[in-house]
Amino acid sequence: MSFSELRDEPDELRPEIGLCLSGGGYRAMVFHVGALWRLNEAGLLRKIRRISSVSGGSITAAYLGLLWNELNFDGAGRARSYDKVVEGIRRMASTSIDAGAILGGIFLPGTISDRVARAYAKTLFGEATLQDLPDDGDGQTPRFVINATNVQSAVLWRFSRPYMGDYRVGLIRNPTVSLATAVAASSAFPPMLSPLELDIDAAFEPDDKADLTGPEFRRRVMLSDGGVYDNLGLETVFKSYETVLVSDAGQKVAPEPDPATDWARHAVRILDVVDNQVRSLRKRALIAAYLSKARTGTYWGIRTHFADYKLQDDPLGCAGRDPTPLAEVPTRLSAMDDATQEKLVNWGYAVTDAALRRHFDADLQARFGVVIGAPEGFPYPGGY
Repeated sequence: MSFSELRDEPDELRPEIGLCLSGGGYRAMVFHVGALWRLNEAGLLRKIRRISSVSGGSITAAYLGLLWNELNFDGAGRARSYDKVVEGIRRMASTSIDAGAILGGIFLPGTISDRVARAYAKTLFGEATLQDLPDDGDGQTPRFVINATNVQSAVLWRFSRPYMGDYRVGLIRNPTVSLATAVAASSAFPPMLSPLELDIDAAFEPDDKADLTGPEFRRRVMLSDGGVYDNLGLETVFKSYETVLVSDAGQKVAPEPDPATDWARHAVRILDVVDNQVRSLRKRALIAAYLSKARTGTYWGIRTHFADYKLQDDPLGCAGRDPTPLAEVPTRLSAMDDATQEKLVNWGYAVTDAALRRHFDADLQARFGVVIGAPEGFPYPGGY
């Protein structure tokens, strides 16, 4: 994908902040908790007007959205109750889903994706629906957009409070799909967790621009992981917002001198290669937009080293630390130990801090009414 292809946008960008949370299973889910922690301390969380997510990032984003009205922001725009988000996500990170869902889906009634959705509901979302996300009509609240891939139309399917759908099939206003189902669709990693079959009983809004309006496309929608189409969750923010923040917890595909030749493992390897290429192209287009001043903001990644930011100060003592083992945590929905969780949170916090202090300059800070100072310490003892 070239920059020009990604740059399909309205004539005038909104002079606001959009945040993108990438996929990457539980690794991403927990890493983004640290990123949001630092954004909150900086007073930026309250300034964000859209949060777009895919896959593991959607677990964190959807739970943040569900609790948004309980965060108790202070006069400086910092959520006093962000710890509620942390507690819930860490509870989720201590719960294995994927292996049990796969085995249950094979040997018991029901689909794998249904079992994943039930696990999300049991641990995090309960009976909440998309209508329990915050109303962004006041212009001061972010819209949460949970992205999946419509396998039938081959484009991005968006779940949000005001609507769900895609530009080819059409839109349904005020959808009542459960949050757990939306997140399960967004995190339906192929091949084992995909697809999620979404039965539709609501009416689509009339739209003469939609070209796939037949019942074969509108009665049941086949959805896969949002990262299949956009593994940074970038599209819905990049096309509309002037300031773009991207938190990327994706893995880099390692070379394999002797890749598997059986169909299952070979298919997984091919999917990893495709994902890596799509991520690289979108990241390249994003960086080009920053360099050309077409966008402001910053990108941070789980594979980035602190030294890459070339900061003069190192208040957290990151210079001698290596994040590679954290970046190599498998992309699973499988329970991780407390120590790994805390290291991922700490690294998400630290690399977000470095990116903000390096690239969210004085002009941006003045525009959004924040002051980004040095952090006092990691969220958890021990660093990463």
